[in-house]
Amino acid sequence: MEGETEFIAYNNPPADGFNQEESDMLAMLLADKVMQAMGGRQAWDNTRFLSWNFFGRRDHLWDKKTGNIRIEVPADNLTILMNIHSKEGSIYKEDQIMGDSTDYYLEKGYSWWVNDTYWLVMPYKLKDTGVTLKYIREDTTLSGTRSDVIQLAFENTGLTPQNIYEVWVDADSKLITQWSYYQDSSAAEPRFTLEWTDYKKIGKIMLSGGRGIYKLENIRVFDELSAEVLSDVNQSISLLN
Repeated sequence: MEGETEFIAYNNPPADGFNQEESDMLAMLLADKVMQAMGGRQAWDNTRFLSWNFFGRRDHLWDKKTGNIRIEVPADNLTILMNIHSKEGSIYKEDQIMGDSTDYYLEKGYSWWVNDTYWLVMPYKLKDTGVTLKYIREDTTLSGTRSDVIQLAFENTGLTPQNIYEVWVDADSKLITQWSYYQDSSAAEPRFTLEWTDYKKIGKIMLSGGRGIYKLENIRVFDELSAEVLSDVNQSISLLN
């Protein structure tokens, strides 16, 4: 079948635990086209360090290879150095290591990372563990561009597996240009609908910072970084170049 050949040609295998059996072939094909438009699976897999600011609240640095992260919250003089896989690390307040509340802030840091990362790299996670993809309809975005809409539902993954997203795949560019968030499957209306704008090629991949009234800023990709920036509180994301 022509569609099946096209699906295989994108070289974008699903993650372990992706619900391929209950996902639509058309939705999976669109997910592969999104990946291709974003730079391709190989470029994403080879991207190692990502840094960004989340809505002016938090600065993130993520080593995709090791899972080490650095989160800086300037308003609270707070720095979190931890690993997302082990959930172990250290918490610093005004550059002094904290003894009390460490477990609380490690959990908080992990939840921030899960949320803030998804706002940045969701298009690369359409065939992620626990995801089911369904083709919903043809539609236009708030800006009136013609799109295909696919739904992401989750099972046994993430911090809020009851959430549902609808994403608009631009008919021409194949980039995701809008999303809607539903708290769960019973919700008649989304909690929000926001456009994804301001796409740029950063490193070898495409990333977008515009989210309607919100912004992801200082988005950067690095091939190499000193290990100290993810382990030394005296380092700073703002000093990266």
